[in-house]
This record gives sequence, structure tokens and C-alpha cells, in this order.
Amino acid sequence: MARQKQVKRKKNAINGWLVLDKPFGITSNEALGKLKRIFSPQKVGHAGTLDPRASGLLPVAFGEATKTVPFVMDGRKIYRFQVTWGAETDTDDTEGKVVATSDLRPEPDAINAVLGEFVGTILQVPPKFSAIKVAGERAYDLAREGEEVELAARPIDVHRLDLVECPDADRAVFEAECGKGTYVRALARDLGRRLGTRGHVTELRRLLVGPFGEDDLIGLDEILEAAEELAEGESVEALVAEFVLPVREAMDDLVELAVSEEDAAKIRKGMAVLLRGRDAPLNTEVAFASHATVPVAIGSIEKGRFQPTRVFNL
Repeated sequence: MARQKQVKRKKNAINGWLVLDKPFGITSNEALGKLKRIFSPQKVGHAGTLDPRASGLLPVAFGEATKTVPFVMDGRKIYRFQVTWGAETDTDDTEGKVVATSDLRPEPDAINAVLGEFVGTILQVPPKFSAIKVAGERAYDLAREGEEVELAARPIDVHRLDLVECPDADRAVFEAECGKGTYVRALARDLGRRLGTRGHVTELRRLLVGPFGEDDLIGLDEILEAAEELAEGESVEALVAEFVLPVREAMDDLVELAVSEEDAAKIRKGMAVLLRGRDAPLNTEVAFASHATVPVAIGSIEKGRFQPTRVFNL
């Protein structure tokens, strides 16, 4: 019997950002896989992995938005997390085994008194179970194999660290606003040690990544429900219109240059253009050119000329 040829599903040309509220219990890639099955995009990726035991904001880039992922990942992040006192684990969260314990439970005043030490540019040793590479291997792979992992302290930026509440003597809830490369699990570990006890993260939720915040969040169930309600033969365009934000949303913090149609055509060919007007910037490391509010390219400005480095096909 001849093998039946499998019909490939048509991929959709979708460009923009979907700000997913990743549920607890699944990996970021599993969440991405569910969106792939719904939208069948030509290209998709996410900006910043969330652990399976974490929930919250997972920015998902479709199509041309993938060219702006670095600007989202480099942006500030806000996390709300719960620390349980009295035990430190080898993963610094609930997945690991307990490696140290303490009977001490810090009072709110004692906690608030040390928070300032964790704000600013500080040195942080990442968790042993992290994606940091050691001699070409991921630290978590080495740790799972039982190898002793020694990670060097790295500078990180913590812009804000607040005690939100203490539900009981064993638990404290914090909110941290921080820069790229910060491990909240390590903050919990170090806070516990500084307070003379031990601690690990028992709940973690991300509330902000770069330009995207809680107001942008869309639940996975909401998307699945909307997909099921599509009429037979109806395309995903209705879902895109409802849930996907424009590509330019990721570039709010960049200098925008409004260019003419003629200059936009040159830029799309990779050509540099001279910026006109007395207020035109002379030098900028990163900027983006737009025509009629539609992004044309990301590039840099040197001596009053915009040189494109990544051109959008929008």
C-alpha cells in the first residue's frame, strides 16, 4: 500500500507581540508550542524563559517582531515572589533538596532593615541549577550529574526590592525590579543568609518585561477558548487582531526617526540616509526609522546619517 502523503499545514505571516500570562506548571517552550498550534506562524520565539514553577509575563514575538527580541530582553523586569524561611535548597526553590535549615524566623522590621543592601549594582552568585555555562556545559546539567558547580559572582542591577507582606512567620512576599541576568532565587537565598536564617522561593510571578506589563497580559485559556470559537474556515486573523500587538511596541525606549517615503525605500535596500531638520540627532547607538508610523529598520546614527542594521519586512 502506498504511504499517504502528509499535507503540511499552511504557515501564517503574523508580525507582532503577544504578551502571554504563562500558567504555573508548564515550561515556556510548552506554552510556545500551544501558541504555535493555534496560530501556525511562519516564525515565533519568546523573550525570556520562565521556569515551569513560575507564572506570569512571557512576551512572544511573531515574524518581524523577533528582530526586536533583544530590546525586550534587555529591559527591566518586575517579579513578585514568596520566600519561605527555615530551609535552603540546592536549587533555591521548591524543586531541590534541602541542604541547610534554621529555626530562626526574621521579623518584618529586620527584613526591611537589610533590603537596601540588595539594591543598586551588586554582586550575585547565580544558582547552581542555572543556565550559566561552565566550560561549555550548562551549570544545571553538571549539577544534576552530581558535579560540584562553582559559579563566579556577577554584577547585577536591582532597582527596587520591597517587602510586600508577611502572611505568617514562615513566609515573606517581595517585589523586585531588576535588570538582565538577575536570579530571584539567588536573591531569596542571599536574603535568608543575611538575616541569619535560610530561605528559598516557593512562589514566583513575573509582572513586567521591558515595555510590557500586567495590563498587556492574556491568559492561555482565553486564547484557547477564542480559537475554539472560530467559525469553520475562519482564519486566525481574528485572533491576531484581538491578541497581537504591533511590532513597534517593543521599541518604545528607542529613538524614533520619521522618514520620508523616498528615504524609507533607500533604507529598505540597506542604504544610509542623511537626517534632515535642526532637531535631528547626530549620533545614537540604536534607533529605528519609521514611515507613516510603520517601522522600516533598526540602525544607528553617526554624524547625522542613519545606517540600517536590521530591515523590517512590514
